[in-house]
Amino acid sequence: MPSRRHFLTGTVATGVALSMQYVPATVAQQKRVIVDSQVHLWPASTPERPWLPGAKPQLPEPFTIERIIPLMDEAGVDRVVIVPPVSLEGERIDYAQEAVKRYPGRFAIMARVALDKPDRAARLATWRDQPGVLGVRLNFGPGEAAWLTDGTADWFWPAAEKARLPVMFLTSGQTSLFARIAERHPQLTLIIDHMGVGAGLRPRHDSSDSTSSNAVPEAIAQAVALAKYANVSVKLSSVPLISTQPYPFRDVIPHIHRLFDAYGPERCHWGTDVTNSFARATYRQRVTQFTEELPFLTESDKDWIMGRAILARLRWT
Repeated sequence: MPSRRHFLTGTVATGVALSMQYVPATVAQQKRVIVDSQVHLWPASTPERPWLPGAKPQLPEPFTIERIIPLMDEAGVDRVVIVPPVSLEGERIDYAQEAVKRYPGRFAIMARVALDKPDRAARLATWRDQPGVLGVRLNFGPGEAAWLTDGTADWFWPAAEKARLPVMFLTSGQTSLFARIAERHPQLTLIIDHMGVGAGLRPRHDSSDSTSSNAVPEAIAQAVALAKYANVSVKLSSVPLISTQPYPFRDVIPHIHRLFDAYGPERCHWGTDVTNSFARATYRQRVTQFTEELPFLTESDKDWIMGRAILARLRWT
């Protein structure tokens, strides 16, 4: 007569065997969701809808909804976070909202806010009530860098924290200043753009002089230092613009690896900023650089970095 232990063992083995019959079907149904954490979209300047005075687009022609959709489909990108180009359109987001309306579920928006206008604070409580808007994107260029230290931006951090607004930000060498902000506002979701490498720190691709690339390791180090704050994550974006080499941009891989080791897969976000380096790689190559050229990433890591992590951080359902 079979013992009780033999019976239980056999029962468990049978159950496992039966459950394994369904594993292939389950796995086959799963698909990696790929989300580009930053793309600029803009229409042509017209008398009815003019750009700001002195505006200089990243490409000579508009980068429209009609252009991005085929690129997304060909590259296998499911969703895109739109960052409206402030240098062209200021705080306007109506064109980004048109994309959200025309392609439900495929687009979301990180809208701009004027930090030198504290009266905007009243709007933050209902910021996410705007169609497609998930948070705020800030760019501290040469004209705005002082706002981080002179008190201009001080009103924003507690207001955004209270409103539970994720904030993407980019600086040119001032990322370390966000340590104080992250520590004082632990419930404020902060997302570092482009690995912390702002425009003024990137190497020039139209010149043999690569001295500006010496600033890149320092910028990466500043971004790494913020990893100790759980409310901070980082976009591994704009890689072709940081690299001085052709695809697969091997000189940037050590920087990606360093940030990945510091933040882990659940706080790293793939992104392209495709219009800022349009000629340097196809949209598909920007995907495959992460899915095929980074051997230190597991398939689970790629699932997080390519989409799951940014969806979670932005609370994009």
